[in-house]
Amino acid sequence: MNTTETIYQSVLEGDAPAVEASVNKALQEGIQAETILKEGLISAMDQVGKLYEAGDFFVPEMLVAARAMQSGLRILKPQLAAGGSKSGGRIAVGTVKGDLHDIGKNLVVMMLEGAGFEVKDLGVNVDPAAFVKAAQEGAQVLGMSALLTTTMNNMQATVDALKTAGLRNQLKVIIGGAPVTDDFAKKIGADAFAPDASSAVRVVRGLLV
Repeated sequence: MNTTETIYQSVLEGDAPAVEASVNKALQEGIQAETILKEGLISAMDQVGKLYEAGDFFVPEMLVAARAMQSGLRILKPQLAAGGSKSGGRIAVGTVKGDLHDIGKNLVVMMLEGAGFEVKDLGVNVDPAAFVKAAQEGAQVLGMSALLTTTMNNMQATVDALKTAGLRNQLKVIIGGAPVTDDFAKKIGADAFAPDASSAVRVVRGLLV
């Protein structure tokens, strides 16, 4: 098994120390950071998504794998930046105003980073104005999460704020969270709905084609 294959396997197993050691070893072997990212980390997270959708992985396994992936990504980021590596797209993600739940949002952020996107985590209780600011700063996709039916209306408020700022047509909006549905996404004028973190990666890739 070569070093990138070891990284891939260690991510699937959620073994963060092994990922860190193998990423450092790969760099020492002269393997390009972008190659390590694509063949080791991104390919592993693609497989994690497939295992989740097949019912072989559950949220805890996804979280552990995503954290292991991030431990490797932290080492690679300086090299990727220095090498001018192009991300898959710029995405801003946050839990809407009034909602303090972050597990789902955090998993989406980790999965998107694992897929090679540049992700800005806006945090929780995010005001529509903060989403607008992210759009003004160049986000190509805005991801909104809500776990409470009472905060879902702030997704509509955010879409309206983007329209008022004249930014709605410049980017894509994806929403998700336990009470959120595809019908609700259509109703508020979002571009897409993702029921979970794994599908969010696939949907975002589709939006940026």
